[in-house]
Amino acid sequence: MRIATRGSRQASTQAGLVADALREATGADVELVIVETTGDRQREVPIHLMGGQGVYVKEVQQAVLDGRADVAVHSAKDLPSEPHPELMIAAYCERRDPADALVGLALDALAPGATVATGSVRRRAQLAIARPDLDFVELRGNITTRLERVPDGGSIVMAVAALEVLGLTERIAERLDPQQFVPAVGQGCVAVECRTDDEAAAAALATVDHPATRHAVSVERSFLAELGAGCTLPVGAHVSDGVLRTFLAGSAPGLTGAIAAAVATDEIQLAGGDGDHELARSAARDARAAVGGTI
Repeated sequence: MRIATRGSRQASTQAGLVADALREATGADVELVIVETTGDRQREVPIHLMGGQGVYVKEVQQAVLDGRADVAVHSAKDLPSEPHPELMIAAYCERRDPADALVGLALDALAPGATVATGSVRRRAQLAIARPDLDFVELRGNITTRLERVPDGGSIVMAVAALEVLGLTERIAERLDPQQFVPAVGQGCVAVECRTDDEAAAAALATVDHPATRHAVSVERSFLAELGAGCTLPVGAHVSDGVLRTFLAGSAPGLTGAIAAAVATDEIQLAGGDGDHELARSAARDARAAVGGTI
């Protein structure tokens, strides 16, 4: 079995763990196929200026579509909200910690006007609500590069799961509570795609699928799909303990420099079945209305 993956240390490590699980479960020979993506080539361009979701996955998906690989491994948060018509997410691997974290100084330790580096508009919006005095700057590059760019007297924002994969959790100054700082959709989960007509690959991937994670992340993705949103917008959704927590920020027309002039947050009790997807879509419609459609 050939696994397409980005070549970054995090991505290849994640793919290697999937490969190990498939070898153990199926006895198959597994190899990695390294693919360079648009996001990897344009490391200094802010994600929200590159088209948002998809910049880390399209070329990896193409390797499966054109037969160079059998399956594609992604960070679930990078996947577009609408699936490719010829591909299916055949496995949602068991989720790691979905929270964001500060590397550098903890939130309360940041002096007024301190610099926080992040390329995520969602993270900026949420941190600006908690600390409107902070100064935000862009941050791109692989994890090693980002960890080298912690501002003096400031912090960078990272996904806890990314640091877990690489054994770098000792760098965390503060884990941000997901109830207040709602994570990106699918954060902490590795998703694996195969062609919709590849029954053998789908059967193999079923051995590494985690049903509880599948339900949680697919409900979050229903929220995102209803918004038609991606990395270009400050949106988050997270399912935990039977509750869907959502976040959406918008800005008033003509208001310059405001990260989030209108904010919608909600907590929805889920029933645990297919109806949860409609609850997520309804929450998205309510959130859009709450910010006046200005997302």
